[in-house]
Amino acid sequence: VYEPFGVPYDGATFGPGFESVDAFVDFVNMGGMDPVVQHASDVHAANQTPNGDIPGYDGTGWALAEMNIGQLGIYGQDEWAASDKLRLTLGLRVDVPLYFNTDELIQENIDRKGGTYDPNTNPFASYVPSIEYYDEDGNPVIFDHTVLPDQTPLFSPRVGFNYDVNGDNSVQVRGGSGLFTGRLPFVWIGNQVANPDFFFYTMTADDFKFPQVWRSNIGYDHQLNSGWIVSADFIFTKDINGMMVRNYGLKLPSGQLNGVDNRVVYLGSDRAVNHFGGATNAYVFTNTDEGRSINASLQLQRRWSNGLFTSLAYNFLDSKDASSIEAEISGDAYDRNPAMGHVNNDVLAPSLYGNKHRIIAVASKKFTYSNDKLATTLSLFAEYAQGGRFSYTYSGDINNDGSPLNDLIYIPTDSEIDQMTFAEAGQAQNLKEFIAQDDYLSENRGSYMEKYGILNEWYSNWDLRILQDFNFGSNPNTIQLSIDVLNIGNLISDSWGVRTLPVNTQPIGVSVDDNQNPVYSFDETLTQTFANDFGLDSRWQMQFGLRYIF
Repeated sequence: VYEPFGVPYDGATFGPGFESVDAFVDFVNMGGMDPVVQHASDVHAANQTPNGDIPGYDGTGWALAEMNIGQLGIYGQDEWAASDKLRLTLGLRVDVPLYFNTDELIQENIDRKGGTYDPNTNPFASYVPSIEYYDEDGNPVIFDHTVLPDQTPLFSPRVGFNYDVNGDNSVQVRGGSGLFTGRLPFVWIGNQVANPDFFFYTMTADDFKFPQVWRSNIGYDHQLNSGWIVSADFIFTKDINGMMVRNYGLKLPSGQLNGVDNRVVYLGSDRAVNHFGGATNAYVFTNTDEGRSINASLQLQRRWSNGLFTSLAYNFLDSKDASSIEAEISGDAYDRNPAMGHVNNDVLAPSLYGNKHRIIAVASKKFTYSNDKLATTLSLFAEYAQGGRFSYTYSGDINNDGSPLNDLIYIPTDSEIDQMTFAEAGQAQNLKEFIAQDDYLSENRGSYMEKYGILNEWYSNWDLRILQDFNFGSNPNTIQLSIDVLNIGNLISDSWGVRTLPVNTQPIGVSVDDNQNPVYSFDETLTQTFANDFGLDSRWQMQFGLRYIF
């Protein structure tokens, strides 16, 4: 028994999968892929000449993800000195999305791909507007692919203040609060333009709004008589219009898995059905207000009389959202969002991004000599941080939602593992040993994995910068040579500055039969959670720069 690699296609029929990569390579070398290349050439030729004879193409060229989109922003601000010590800042920004003629370009794209499906007159078209999809509450939805989101203005008022407590800048309290509208990666709208196809349908909700957050901050600066400056900042951010891709090919789940993991699952009757009678997906960009972050920092810095500058800072971040989108393709954004239960629910969980703990130290000193003709600046930057999150998901579509990547695992106890069915003998024991050595898994047995519940291990990084100034002329001009050694600890020792990453975030494979009975598998070679990462972040690097200052 083997998992087939690749599926040969001769332009009309599909063949069986290959037993291995080598078998596929042999197939190619013997000319087995020639019909595929010829078929692609025929389609290309048919689309470059009028009256192409390939079904589903009208001969006007390849479909393009072409769009014209913009964002109009208007901002006004006023500063008001309420007193000698208190200064207020008031502002208002208005943003409006602009789609220009993108709806016409979408229609041109649909026409290039064969037009609108009609069972009698156009059975080969891939745009099928009659398919009934379902929103996150299970309500039926019919899409018109040429309709873009409402061009609703987004108002972003904000207020800020700075209070000089003593009137001499030695103690300051500052802060503000307001709404802030961000830019949208237009490629997300491009997904709608490019994919009207029923087999990979991507859409943007008609009430979709550009990203917007409410953010408030308070800060404190205190200059001590000794020359030290203490700063503290606290920032709270709340999502107003967060981003989330939902699969509108799903109704509410009505089935249940058998065994120790008895999660709800989607039955065949819970899936949208295309015109051929098969299950179909619709990846829809929507908004959610589930999302918030707390960011707190403390810094101590001083510039000494001999020119030495030192700084030490700590930052704490607690960030949560409903979807940490790490993809430009809507289908990938959905697949990579770990979930439990009804996957279209916007569940608040730790965000994928940001360091939870971060310690930063900086030291810098400039040495001037040769009658100020030469100067050398030495700077050292050090960072210690713990951040980057991950979660364990099944390798396989255990809940039948159409994605083999997003199903959070159940963490069984040893006795529950003994009740599970495995593909091969010995895999149950291997899973027990893996769970035992993993801190998170061993502490959360008998429960479901939390989305992005595990933090990567601490890492350190030291950087060195050397600046050499050559000053000349009566109005000094400067030629400056810079040398930066990034991760200099790794230059000193190959065991320093090396980061670790999880070995495998999908350690458990699963397949489910028609009666909702799962069969599990586990890789016996997987014995530890983390392993060294030897990418660029774990290596020392050196760069040189040359600058002329006048």
